[in-house]
Amino acid sequence: MGTEGAGERLGVVLLSGGLDSTTVAAHAVREGVRVRALSIAYGQRHARELAAARAVAAALGIELIEADAAFYGRLAAHSALTSADYAVPGGRPAEAMAAEVPITYVPLRNTFFVTVAAAALESWLLDRIEREGADPAGLEGRIYVGANAIDYSGYPDCRPEFYRALEEVLRLGSKAGTVYGVPMRIEAPIITMSKADIVRHGLALGAPLALTWSCYAGGERPCGTCDACRLRAAGFEAAGVSDPAAGVG
Repeated sequence: MGTEGAGERLGVVLLSGGLDSTTVAAHAVREGVRVRALSIAYGQRHARELAAARAVAAALGIELIEADAAFYGRLAAHSALTSADYAVPGGRPAEAMAAEVPITYVPLRNTFFVTVAAAALESWLLDRIEREGADPAGLEGRIYVGANAIDYSGYPDCRPEFYRALEEVLRLGSKAGTVYGVPMRIEAPIITMSKADIVRHGLALGAPLALTWSCYAGGERPCGTCDACRLRAAGFEAAGVSDPAAGVG
């Protein structure tokens, strides 16, 4: 995963509406990349996070692409986030969260998400080259992901080695990469940050954290007991600041 590049940089940010992806979206904007956000309705059990993504994109002033992929939840049904057959775990201590892959893991979701984002990004790059006459040598594509491998729930698709391998797949399997030599880099700027550091980074960037939603459950207010809620609360506490979205309904 690279961060260097010159010329025109086009970026697609996978925006879920949560703390991590919102911080990453603000990071991409600060880097001066031409940013579009992508929010995917993948058949998750509630749409609260999608509403948060719309609010975040509007606050950051970036275009939001909303993709309807509801079929995916029916295929990736072995998850508490896509099927009512499984309960969302609650009240787990932090050490238990990373000890195993929990039932909130959605089979190959991040692989699917990055692939969809890459399709949108490559189409944008090819339009710049083949329709608008841009020089491929001056182009770079970036896919921004809010993955974190430190304070996380044990997901295998949140590790740096996964994204390094996926970046090579995109190079080998894209027209942009094989014909024009335009890289599509996967940027995961918070992947080695603690949750407290993510909070600090988001606040320093002026990210609209008050608009974010991290809870695995739907409803008017965060449940406060799922892994996502507990990790978020611990991050704000460790950062020594109040959560601006706490109790938001």
